[in-house]
Amino acid sequence: MTEVARRFQVSRQSVHTWLRRYAADGGLGALGDRSSRPYGCPHQMSPVIEARIVEIRRAHPVWGADRIGYQLEKEAVAPVPGRTSIYRALVRNGLVVPGQRKRRRADYRRWERARPMELWQMDVVGGFHLADGTELKAVSGIDDSSRFGISARLVRRATARPVCEALLAALRRHGIPDQILTDNGKVFTGRFGPAGSSAEVLFDRVCAENGIRHLLTAPRSPTTTGKVERWHKTIRAEFLAEHDHQHATIAEFQAALDAWVDRYNTERPHQALGMRPPNERFRLAAPQLDAAVQAVLEPALVSVERPVVEPTPQMVRLPGVQRWVDRHGLISLGGFRYRVPIVLAGEPVEAVAADHLVRIFHREVLVAEHVQRRKPDTGDQRQVRLRQGSRRPRRPTKGMAVTRVVDSSGYVSFAGTNYRVGNAWRRRSAQVCVVADSVQLSIDGQIVRVHPIRHDRAKEHGAFATPNGRPRHASKRLTRLSARSSSRWISTE
Repeated sequence: MTEVARRFQVSRQSVHTWLRRYAADGGLGALGDRSSRPYGCPHQMSPVIEARIVEIRRAHPVWGADRIGYQLEKEAVAPVPGRTSIYRALVRNGLVVPGQRKRRRADYRRWERARPMELWQMDVVGGFHLADGTELKAVSGIDDSSRFGISARLVRRATARPVCEALLAALRRHGIPDQILTDNGKVFTGRFGPAGSSAEVLFDRVCAENGIRHLLTAPRSPTTTGKVERWHKTIRAEFLAEHDHQHATIAEFQAALDAWVDRYNTERPHQALGMRPPNERFRLAAPQLDAAVQAVLEPALVSVERPVVEPTPQMVRLPGVQRWVDRHGLISLGGFRYRVPIVLAGEPVEAVAADHLVRIFHREVLVAEHVQRRKPDTGDQRQVRLRQGSRRPRRPTKGMAVTRVVDSSGYVSFAGTNYRVGNAWRRRSAQVCVVADSVQLSIDGQIVRVHPIRHDRAKEHGAFATPNGRPRHASKRLTRLSARSSSRWISTE
C-alpha cells in the first residue's frame, strides 16, 4: 500500500478511501471527486428566520438591514442575525441590488452637537403635490443633536414671510435654540445678493431679535446640513410614497404630515440614537417639572423660557440724501465716511440719518447700517444739517478714454478683462477711462458704473492703441434667395 501511494504521489489514507468506495459502490464511477462541503453549519441562518426577513422587507421596502434586525429583536427572535447576514439574505432573494458606494463612509466628516436645542438645521424642500397637481414646498427643520423634527410646514411659495412664519411657529412650540444652520438660499440670507454681506433679510431679523446666531454653510456644501437633507429622504420614502397626489387641500395634507412627524418623533426608532425615538433625547433639553413641585419652588428658581419676539414692522423711510459710492466703497456724509458694499462702487445710494443711525439704501433695499458719527461741536444730531447731494449722474473724469461696444450680456472688454455695464446698455457704445485705481464706464457723457481695476496694467498700452476696439474685417455675407423656380446661395461683398 505504501509503495502504491508513493508511486502515485498520494497519501496512504487516500488509497484506503478509494478502496472502500470501490468495494462499497462498485465500479470506477465511485472513484470520482466529491464535494468537500460540510454536512452542517452551526451558525447558518435558519430558513424560518430568512423567510421572516423577506416578509418584513416586502412589507416595508424602505427598511434596511439595521432596521430589520431591530424588528427581529423586538419579536424576540433568537438568535438575531447580524447586519451582514441580513444584507446577504436580502441579496439572495433579489430584494437588494448590491452596489458600491459613491463615497466611502470614511470620506465624510461626521459631527453632532452635544445637547438638544443647541443647533437647528433648516431648509426648504419641494415635491409635495395636491390631488390637482399643484406643487407645494415644505419648510423643514430638525434638531441637530436629537434628530427631533421641529418644523414641517407646507406653503405654496417659499418666500420670506411664509418661511419666517414657519420659523416663528417652531419657536413658539419648542423654544428658542442657540443657533440655526441653513444653506445660502435667498430666503435665508442676502449674502450673495447685490448688497453683499451687509444685506439683512427677514429671516436674519427674526434670528437677531430672538438672540439666535444664524450660521450659513459654505457654497455648494450640501453635506454640512446633511441631517436635514437625510430627513428629507425619509419624508419622501415613508410619507410621500403614500400621500403624494392624495389630498385635495393644504389643510388635509398638513394634517397628514403633522401626524407622520409626530410618529417620527415619538415612535419611530432612529439608528443614530441607538434605535431610540428622537423625543427621548429631545426632552432632555428642558425637563418639565411636575406641577405640584413647581408650586413650592421660588419663582427665581423656576426656569422661564425666553419669549419669542416677532419681527418688528418695516421701518418708516424718512427723507434721505443722495450720495455716490466711490471706488473704495465709501460715501461721505456730515464730514464722515461710511462704508458700503464694494459691489456698489459707482452707484447712487440714499443715506437716511435718524435715531442715531445712518441707514444706506440702494434701490429701496437696505444695504448698510452704521452708528451716526458727529463732531464734538455739533451737539444734538438734529443740529447736523446734511446737504443733499446731486441727484444727477456725475460727469466722467477727463482723461484718456477708449470706446467699446457693450455686448449682449451687458459687459465690455478692456485689456483682456470683462467689466459689467448693465443689460440696459446692451449694444451701446461706452467710454472706458482709467482713473487712479478704478475703471470708469460712461455713456453719453454720464457715468454708469465704476469698477476697481482687475486687468493687467501692462496690457493698457495695447488697449489704448485701439481706441475704437479691434477693427472689424469685412467678411463675405451669404444671402439666401427663395424663388419658386430655384433656390441658391449668392456670395456678396
